[in-house]
Amino acid sequence: MTNDFPTQRLGVLMVVSGPSGSGKTTLCRQLADMGEVAYSISCTTRAPRAGEVHGRDYFFLTEPEFKEHIERGEFFEHAHVHNNYYGTLKTYVKANLERGVDVVMDIDIQGAAQVRTCDDELVQRCFVDIFILPPSVDALKERLSQRGTEDQEKLNLRLTNALTELKEWPQYQYALISGSRELDLERFKALLFAERMKVARYVS
Repeated sequence: MTNDFPTQRLGVLMVVSGPSGSGKTTLCRQLADMGEVAYSISCTTRAPRAGEVHGRDYFFLTEPEFKEHIERGEFFEHAHVHNNYYGTLKTYVKANLERGVDVVMDIDIQGAAQVRTCDDELVQRCFVDIFILPPSVDALKERLSQRGTEDQEKLNLRLTNALTELKEWPQYQYALISGSRELDLERFKALLFAERMKVARYVS
């Protein structure tokens, strides 16, 4: 009889990127609402949108507050996107992974690159990344315009940035081309379940 039977599983660190309008945030929220993952709440300096709540959707910080966290080295990753800062606190992510809780991170390509090259052994052992693509550029434009949350100038900026971000999908391990909401969620969940079974996730 072997004593090396797996006794614990580390959490999956699922890093999810995609342009605004790709549906990535919705997918991440759905998995969290199902109780399958812990949704990593990011910090941001942008103003809250209608209905957004501090501590549930984001931690809304002033720019000086955000920069203080950077100086203290408390961010797991951080980036400057759409004229605002975004970042993820280290303590929350690593504590969950060590307890075997899967964590989903909805972050931009800059943040994903920082996590991908992180030299932390726990992070590398738990890491997987996926890029969510819209069905087409025209579909992306339509989704962004239908939001109705921003003026034309901000909308144009998001579209320009989105087209730039789309070029980065080959850097990711997985790519999901969006279809229906139901199919997207089914495939997204299937990826998580498969990653849970990787031998590298287990501790004997």
